This record gives sequence, C-alpha cells and structure tokens, in this order.
Amino acid sequence: MRRIGFHNREKEIKEIKNLLDAEPSLITFVYGPINSGKTALIKHLIEQLPDDYVIFYINLRTKFLASYDDFVESLFEMELETEETNRKRKETLKELISSITKVTGIPINREFLDYVFKDKKPKNAFSYIIKLFEAVRDSGKQPVLVLDELQKIGDVKVNGPLIYELFNFFIDLTKELHLAHVFVISSDSLFIERVYSEAMLEGRCRYLLVDDFDCETATTFLEKHGFSDDEKATAWEYCGGKPVCLIEVVNSEKKEDKAKEMLMIRISEMKTILKRVKELGSEICIEDKSYSVRYAELIDALKHFAEREVIDIDEMDEISTTFLVKKNVLFVDPVRGVIKPQSRLNLHAIRELMN
Repeated sequence: MRRIGFHNREKEIKEIKNLLDAEPSLITFVYGPINSGKTALIKHLIEQLPDDYVIFYINLRTKFLASYDDFVESLFEMELETEETNRKRKETLKELISSITKVTGIPINREFLDYVFKDKKPKNAFSYIIKLFEAVRDSGKQPVLVLDELQKIGDVKVNGPLIYELFNFFIDLTKELHLAHVFVISSDSLFIERVYSEAMLEGRCRYLLVDDFDCETATTFLEKHGFSDDEKATAWEYCGGKPVCLIEVVNSEKKEDKAKEMLMIRISEMKTILKRVKELGSEICIEDKSYSVRYAELIDALKHFAEREVIDIDEMDEISTTFLVKKNVLFVDPVRGVIKPQSRLNLHAIRELMN
C-alpha cells in the first residue's frame, strides 16, 4: 500500500516548538482552510516531541455533541474494566499519570468521573483537569492540551454558552496559572471570530495559520513523486497547494483526468448549492438570529472572484459570507481580514459558474 509521507511544514513546526519552549501564557488558535493539513501537522509534531511533554490530544470530529454530558465524555479516557484493572485500579492522580501515553484523552477513573458529572457544572470537569495537570507538572513534565475541530461545541449550552465557560478555563490554564499550553484547531474561521467576541479573548490568544502549500512547496512535493514538468503544471493549475487534492492526483494513474474530474465534481456540487437557494430559499443563523439567504446576493458575492483570488472582508455582505463559508466554498481569514475560495478547485468552479 502506497503511503504519502508528511511534507515540509518546517516554518509552522519551528513556530510551535518555540511556543512550547516558553512558559504557557496564551491560547493558540491553529486555523486555516479545510484540508490544509492542520491535523496532520499537529500529529506529526506530537510524534517528534520528547517525553518531557505530555500531550492530551482530543479530536471532536467524530464525536456526537448535543449536550454538556456529551462534551465532557469526549474529553476523558476511561480505563477499561478488566480483571487486571480491578486488581490494580488506579485510584490517585499519581497512579493515573503513570498510565498516560503521549497521545491520549484525559485519563480518569470511575470515582473521579462521578465527581465530574456531579451537578452537571463545567467547573467540576475543569477543577479535575487542573489537579491532573498540576500532578503532571509536579512529575517534571509539561502538559499540553490540544482540542481539534472545536467548532463542534458551538451550539452546546450549559448555564449559558459552553464556549464562554470553556475559554475562560483555557485562560486559567495559560495566562493565569501558566500551567498548560492550549492549542485549538479549527477550519471554521467564523467560529474563531465568534469565540474571540463571546469569550473576550483580546490579549489572551494568538493565531497560527496553516494554509495550503505555496507553489514552490507543492512543486517540490510533486517532484518527490516523479511528476513531469507538464504534470506539475497541471496539478498546480487545478489543485493549487491543497494537500488532499495533490494526494488524489499523486495516487491516480491518469493525473490530468483526475484533476479535471475533481473540478467537474466541485462545479456540480456548487451548482446544486446555488440551485437550491434559487428554487427553495435558505436561511442562515448569525448570533442567534435567522436571516434569509438570497440567490442574487450570492451571485454578486461570487462575482468578486471572476478576476481576483482574494478580496477584502468588507467587500462581501455578511449573510452571503456566512452562508458560503458554512458550505465550504469560501474561507475567511479573520487575522488578515480577507476572503478567498477554500481551494483552487473552488476558485475555478466559481469562475466556471459565473461564466
């Protein structure tokens, strides 16, 4: 079986390692377009880190989150009840820490879990995590908390939005206690903007962009897989530097046909999105209020990309922006204040449809 190896994220790896070498002080948002390689970067970095770091990596991508209980359960890693664990049950934090591997959920036993769910208050879970992280630090190691696809908590509420409670806890871990590094990974830049506003994160967070490869990096990647000059040009023209698209072309025998096929599929998907809005109408929720999505305004918004690849965030109305980002057509960079298609395939599809 062919395996595509990790490729060239030295700049981002160096930046994260520099953060890890310093005392925890700020929440770090790792953001970028969908399928740009954010999760692959973090997992690759985790494998490289020395044992001085204890990584608590939690990916919410496959978790069903409809309530506070769902979210809390997604954080913790319960010991399996076996005859062996019944004889050697880990009852103290020190004993739990001894079982931690490099990549894991947060270890917990039944007694601690009962406390965490008592009263269904986030502070119970957060209090336990702080005590666990303090025990990790006292053992001479540095705890690092990584939450991937965190936007999935957006609609979970408990005594008010869970977002506010959670990020205040992250502030305690970083800026107040200097106890643990906290990395939040998301491709949903609108979620990041919402968090920044609702959790009052000014001066309490930083941003690390993991974007698609630039042309030079993509070309080097393709050269490693034996692409001719013509094949490299075709792959860049259709896929740009989107890693997942480049891998699709690498794994195909007929590389140009595969690139054209991916574009045709994306055009068809976007046609369906626009057709449904035109014929059926649609709504989008912004700050707990519903707004009608209008076909004509979507078309006007997409026309911005007929001649340009990037536009200023103020050039597009908020309803169209939110709708097209939620449909993974566009990507908003909240730090640089710009909007662009999620991929080069999307850019070509938009231009085909506008023609």
